[in-house]
Amino acid sequence: MTVDTTSVVIVENEPDLASLYTTWLGETYDVEMASDGETARAVIDGTVDVVLFDRRTPGVSGEALLAMLQERDLECRVAMITAVEPTFDIIEAAVDDYLVKPVSKDELRRIVEQLVLRSSYDEQLQQFFALASTKALFDAEKTAAERKSSDEYARLQDQLAVCRVRVEETMTELFDQGCYRRLYQDLTCEPTP
Repeated sequence: MTVDTTSVVIVENEPDLASLYTTWLGETYDVEMASDGETARAVIDGTVDVVLFDRRTPGVSGEALLAMLQERDLECRVAMITAVEPTFDIIEAAVDDYLVKPVSKDELRRIVEQLVLRSSYDEQLQQFFALASTKALFDAEKTAAERKSSDEYARLQDQLAVCRVRVEETMTELFDQGCYRRLYQDLTCEPTP
């Protein structure tokens, strides 16, 4: 199997567990390990797509690692994989997901796949809105005849249509993954008391 260009950093101080996670993900992704927070600071940069880390990282706490990611304004997805049961203080944490150990191979691979897919969806939405905004500008400022005679406008419409299909396909893929149904319900339903 070839390695994807997606970069994953695993911050885990238990060598056997770090090695196991690397083996599980290394078949598909470009994986780097960091055994402590200081090493993680050195390894994590703008090329990293996903960071998986323990809440109790030696040298630098999980919270400090999150703060560093925010300070650097890195656009990576972040998941905590920890033996620490979640507490309500994680509501304020900038994590995309939280897994409680032990984590199975399927669960680990699924979460990374979901995080990568969510990043793709974000990029697709940004592109869609940029194209839609440009189209709206020309719809407001140019006559129907001007738009109809423009090859550039026709290409813009084609790009927008293709982008819309990609967004819908990605959204369907996210929705088809069971946990995202619950997230969608939170978006569309009234909160329960």
